[in-house]
Formats: sequence, structure tokens, C-alpha cells
Amino acid sequence: MKAIEIVGLLDRWAPRHLVEKWDNTGFQIGDPEKEVEKVLLSLDLTEEVFQKALEIKAHMIITHHPLIFNSLKSITRLNPKEKLIYNIIKEDIVVYNAHTNLDLTLNGVNDTLAQVLEIKKTKPLNVVYEEPLYKLVVFVPNNHSDKIRNILGDEGAGWIGNYSHCTYNIEGIGTFMPQEGTNPYIGKTYELEKVEETRIETIVQKKDLKRVLNKMIKAHPYEEVAYDIYPLVNQGEIFGYGRIGEIEKIPLSNYLDKIKKKLKVDHLIVYGFMEKDIKKVAVCGGSGSSFIYDAYLHGADIYITGDIKYHDAQYGQELGLTIVDAGHYHTEKVILPVIEEYLYEKTKGALQMEIFDKSSPNYVVY
Repeated sequence: MKAIEIVGLLDRWAPRHLVEKWDNTGFQIGDPEKEVEKVLLSLDLTEEVFQKALEIKAHMIITHHPLIFNSLKSITRLNPKEKLIYNIIKEDIVVYNAHTNLDLTLNGVNDTLAQVLEIKKTKPLNVVYEEPLYKLVVFVPNNHSDKIRNILGDEGAGWIGNYSHCTYNIEGIGTFMPQEGTNPYIGKTYELEKVEETRIETIVQKKDLKRVLNKMIKAHPYEEVAYDIYPLVNQGEIFGYGRIGEIEKIPLSNYLDKIKKKLKVDHLIVYGFMEKDIKKVAVCGGSGSSFIYDAYLHGADIYITGDIKYHDAQYGQELGLTIVDAGHYHTEKVILPVIEEYLYEKTKGALQMEIFDKSSPNYVVY
């Protein structure tokens, strides 16, 4: 596959409009037309990860954290970051990352972390975006209605909850008069034509609207397609940082053991009151200290995240919230197998992929 095709698949899962303004994410290095057979997946792109890519002869590296974050004034071999970028370009390796968009999107970092920790009935901890919805209405001759309905559903229109291909259909009579220079599918120039048509109504998310329209118009038999688009006030999908949900009521100490087992960590740092049963759990993959108050407002018994500093812990304790620091790396590494599975499914096994799961800074508990 070409690199740009793989990028397109990832952007469809974690769309570009979910990238925060302060973030720098997406296609960062390489030729979009490069043929890719082997991909290395990692949270970060370090010298160690680069050497692994060379070892396995990877054509592309996909990460969660961006290699290029701040502006670069040069690319030389005079400092480690610039030297790494220089060598990646020299070896013709494509680099792509999905950062805040993968944090926010459905089945991204935070949904995966919640699933791994067996948290149910989840919703975002801190909502940052709501997907606008549109009503799409198109008029189709009856003998083409099945085809157009299927195309709309296959392209993502008509999703309501866990139901796909949702439409409403009304049959009626459409009229039109072809003018000079037209090439009508039905009818003759300057003669009023009456056609048995189906009015198909469906809901489309803003992110899918352009693609759905292009596919619909291409498949429609009419030279000029009659359709309407109405903005809706219905609530669309919500996207945000972290997740809040429920588990079966359990003593905190027992759940801490489960966290260590599920995330495959030897140690956790726990701030706050230990002797209690818990039911409502908040999580945020990576660095989640900004959402301590959100966890408190949602009534969480504990909040699991990474990168908790001294004053963060103190603030949580003042709120009566128990905070579990499981580490930035360990709360995000869970997404790597999900990326692998997604690309395997979408490419029907065309890509060879390997996960590099040792890209966190080396440390010991001494």
C-alpha cells in the first residue's frame, strides 16, 4: 500500500478535526507515494525505535506521540532530535503519528484503557467536541433506490446508536423538464417528465458529509441530482479526554491488584485514602492531572492516570479523591495492539506490523 493510503485509514479513525490547536500531529516525514509493506508501531520515536525500524526493514513508523512537536529552525546532526530526523529522511522511512485525535476519538486511547480496566457505561470525562449532524434528503428513481440506500449506509450515513443504514423512505412523483444541452437519464428535451421516485432521508455526521455526497452523486443515475441538506440540533457524538464509568463494587486494594495485572506494571503510586470500596472509576491515558477536578465532579471514587506531581496529589487529597498514578507510558501503551488490529482488518492483512513496547524512558525503583 502507499503511505498516503495508510494515513487515510488512520485519519478516518482518528480524524484531523479532533487534533487540538496546540498539538502537532499527522503525516510528519516521508514520501506519501512510498510503497509500504512493513510498519513499526510505537508510542514514541526514539533512537532505539529508529534502530529497531532499521533492523526489521520497516518502511513506516506509526507513533502516538509526535516526533516533531515544536518548530524546527534546522535539521542537522548537531543535536539528538535533529540527527534522528536527518537519519530517518536519509533512510527514506515514513513517519506518522496520531496524538490528541487518538486520545479523543471513539475506541482510541481512553476507551481502550477503560476497556482494559473493565470499566462499563463509560462517557468522556472532559468533553471538547460534539460532532454536528445533518439530515440528507435525496430523490431517486425507484429502480435505483436500493443501490443509493446501500451506498449511503456503507459510507457512514444513517448511524443512530448501534444501528447502521437507518433511512426513511417515501414514494411519490417527481417532475422535471430537460432543457437544451441536457442529457437526461429519463425524458425528452422540453417535455415535462413524471417519474416514480423515492425520497430517502438519513442522518450524516459532518465529518462524513463530503464523502457521502461524492459517493451518492457518482452513483446516482440523474445528470443533476436533487438533494437537500438540513442542519440538525440533535446531539451528535461527543468526544473528550478521559473516561468515567462503573465497575462491580470492590475493595480498592483488590482493584489496585487488577490494575497492575491488566497494565502489566510492578508498581503503582496511590495518593489519598486507601481503606474504601470503589464503584465509580475515572481514567485518562498519559498525563491527566488537568482533569482531576472533572473526575471529582463526576463523583469518581478513584482516578487512574499518569504524571501526577506533588501539588496535583495534594489537590486531589483536598477533594477527597484517591488518585492512582500508573505511569504515562503504561496508561497509553494499550493502544498499540488496537492500532495493529485496526490496520490488519482495514488492509485485509496486507501489512506486516510489529509493536515496539519498550519506548518509555528507562528507570528503576531503587
